[in-house]
Amino acid sequence: MDNWDEIRTAYHVARMGTVSGAADVLGVHHATVIRHVDALEARLGVKLFQRHPRGYTSTEAGRDLLQVAQATDDQFSQLVNRLKGQGGGVEGELAVTALDTMADLLTPLLIDFQATHPEVMVRLLTGTRLFRLEYGEAHVAIRAGNIPEQPDNVVRPLCSMSFALVGARSYIERHGLPEGIGDLPAHRFVAADDLESRAPFYRWLRDTVGIGRISFRAYGERNQRDAVLAGAGLGFVPLYEANTNDDLTIVHGPLEEWSVPVWVVTHVDLHRTPKVQAFLKVLKERAKSWC
Repeated sequence: MDNWDEIRTAYHVARMGTVSGAADVLGVHHATVIRHVDALEARLGVKLFQRHPRGYTSTEAGRDLLQVAQATDDQFSQLVNRLKGQGGGVEGELAVTALDTMADLLTPLLIDFQATHPEVMVRLLTGTRLFRLEYGEAHVAIRAGNIPEQPDNVVRPLCSMSFALVGARSYIERHGLPEGIGDLPAHRFVAADDLESRAPFYRWLRDTVGIGRISFRAYGERNQRDAVLAGAGLGFVPLYEANTNDDLTIVHGPLEEWSVPVWVVTHVDLHRTPKVQAFLKVLKERAKSWC
């Protein structure tokens, strides 16, 4: 494409709204930006921008061009990120994304992996955001719930994680230990901020106790876990944590219906690379003790 530089320049002008903003992004002089835009408009025979004192506003033709240029720029960025991940050895960056409740499990695993492969720089990305493997935002995703269905991904079951309803020592000292399900409506509970959460144990809680007894809501699984540990109420944690934390007492469960399937996801372009395969081998072995 002979005039790609001009199209890319126009794309950044439309995105930034000013010549100076586009020049900063592209690392060129503002005169180069103006020259590219003028040359492209002359070649196409249409006005791409309305000029005004505050900057440039895209015309209808400019908006059409912007859509094509943005798609092309995204595809090129995607290609660059994939190529960066296709090294020939176990080296370079390894980005792993997972729910934040798994950080306590993944952090020591990644430290051990890096000790074995010191040329790897690890990144642990936790939270509810769905990082896009097709854009190279992560190399490996560990996801819970329904089987991921994004195209071009390799999806494998990792394990099924069990959960238990627990109380911290501080909570039990203040409110006592429930003797059975019948006592639960008299207690306080920690739950997701989204009262319609599809997590099976939160559905059970709504059906069994009702939302009126949820006294502490938090966004993010780790914040919910921390609230339980601080004694805000009874709440749900993975069974491995309930069994290893001396400050927690299992109140009810685990129930089979509370189990959550966990999946490991990679992009088809990176699945067979030495770095990803080396990590998957360690991950699958370590996960045997998690679920």
